[in-house]
Amino acid sequence: MLEKLSSGQITIEKVARPGNLASHVAEQLEKMIVQGQIAVGDKLPTENNLCDMFGVSRTVIREAITQLKSLGLVETRRGVGTTVLRNQTSETFYAYSINPSAVEDILHILELRLSVETTAAELAALRHSDADLARMEQSMVDFDKAMQDGSLAREADFDFHYAIALATGNPFIRQFYEQFNKNIIPRAKIVNANLDHSATEEYLARVRQEHTAILDAIRARDSEGARKAMHNHLYRAYHLYEQYRSSQQG
Repeated sequence: MLEKLSSGQITIEKVARPGNLASHVAEQLEKMIVQGQIAVGDKLPTENNLCDMFGVSRTVIREAITQLKSLGLVETRRGVGTTVLRNQTSETFYAYSINPSAVEDILHILELRLSVETTAAELAALRHSDADLARMEQSMVDFDKAMQDGSLAREADFDFHYAIALATGNPFIRQFYEQFNKNIIPRAKIVNANLDHSATEEYLARVRQEHTAILDAIRARDSEGARKAMHNHLYRAYHLYEQYRSSQQG
């Protein structure tokens, strides 16, 4: 059951649903920002206040704020707090004519990946070998080369995630990836798309940045950090395609 609370002009719902608590908190905060309940230039309530308002831990609040940062909506500065930068995500959607059935497929696959790959990243951080790290690092090199060549880097993207699956040492996670091949990468399923070059470059640069965060956590054997970095990476992709679907349905 959801309990509605009020803090000044902000009405929120305590999180009592199953699933990822941070995502539920992030969704509510994003909605407040987009609807103008929290204006551009305003600061979010403090961590302690947000904990009380949503009925969750400080760790959940911090992860939710990280998700908002990944969407370009807020920034956090030491001694200042978290400030709203804009009321729309910073990324222009890079494809403007997408087959609706492809978007549904993308969202279904991303839901599955959010469940499997967060665990895979966590296990890879704990179990990876030097050879596993070398494979991930090579995929980053290949990603950069593909970007320089003007491609969408689909194969290099798949290779990075597949390398993480291999690093888990779990044959079923490996088989999960092998059954999809590069079609598990969202932009590999977009058809009849007119691509905007600058927006595509921005999108791929963000993907690379997120891959780097995942790799850094795995390399440091930071299992929790790897899990969070992978969740934030896939959550942002899911959010992007979900917004596109909503705009087409509206």
